[in-house]
Amino acid sequence: MKSNQSNIKKAKKYLDKNYCIGVPTETVYGLAANAYKNSAVKKIYNLKKRPKNNPLIVHYHDIDSLKKDCLINDNFIKLYKKFSPGPITYVLQLKKNSKISKYVTNNKKSLAVRFPKHTIFKNLLKQLDYPLAAPSANITTKVSAVKAKDVKEEFGNKIKYILDGGTCAIGIESTIVNLTAKPTILRLGGLDISKIQKALGFKMNISTNPKKKIAPGQSRLHYSPGIPLRMNVTKPKNNEAFILIKKKKTKLKSYFYLTSKSNLDEAAKNLYSCLRKIKNKGYKSIAVEKIPNIGLGKTINDRLRRASKY
Repeated sequence: MKSNQSNIKKAKKYLDKNYCIGVPTETVYGLAANAYKNSAVKKIYNLKKRPKNNPLIVHYHDIDSLKKDCLINDNFIKLYKKFSPGPITYVLQLKKNSKISKYVTNNKKSLAVRFPKHTIFKNLLKQLDYPLAAPSANITTKVSAVKAKDVKEEFGNKIKYILDGGTCAIGIESTIVNLTAKPTILRLGGLDISKIQKALGFKMNISTNPKKKIAPGQSRLHYSPGIPLRMNVTKPKNNEAFILIKKKKTKLKSYFYLTSKSNLDEAAKNLYSCLRKIKNKGYKSIAVEKIPNIGLGKTINDRLRRASKY
């Protein structure tokens, strides 16, 4: 449904009845449900076929709505003031009296929280008296959705409502930082970690493949189009889709481009759409040229590495 005020109110009605709906964010589309209701959160896991030990990100309208669920600290305040709303998720200590469903956290004492920038999602959250658990709107291990039609492609009639907010502006998931102890990066994402480190004033450890998962996006296989993918390729095989950063002169239909001018932000935005397009065209494998491992190129390489574990 187009995202006008009337349809946002309809979305609220579905959420109030503990349904899951598709929502737009600036990163990727989310599969949203009431984070306080066990029955609603269970539906997210069932629809996504998501392992129960993989916690969810919970979305809040602002810091005041968060305070009833989490303990906040100085590092959080610094980053919140600089980057929120936006593509950054914070792992914080959960308050003992929080109403957050135990299924959201996998019974852990921490919670991953985010403040989305997308106007439609912010508008929706403002009208609710509960936060929304909203992981990416895709089947687990598959490519994330960056358009409303992608969500429809993933779930069909299994979800009752999708708010159409256009194509996601960033196109990859949020960067996740653990603030329960010494700040640590848990997932590379849409916010360059150098900016986070500059705001905090020190270099941070990166722990994107821990044994114990306290945040999403840390699985070995993730973001996969469901076909084999090779990285750092200079020459593709016959009948193999070939992804390049920048468009080049060729009449070969098997070449796909992430940008027109080697812009890594643009490449990140187009990555999932490109992977989905290749899969839908019937290719059986994908080759990707070497992506510069700087800025959001690090995030792109992280996504490709996990996709290549297919």
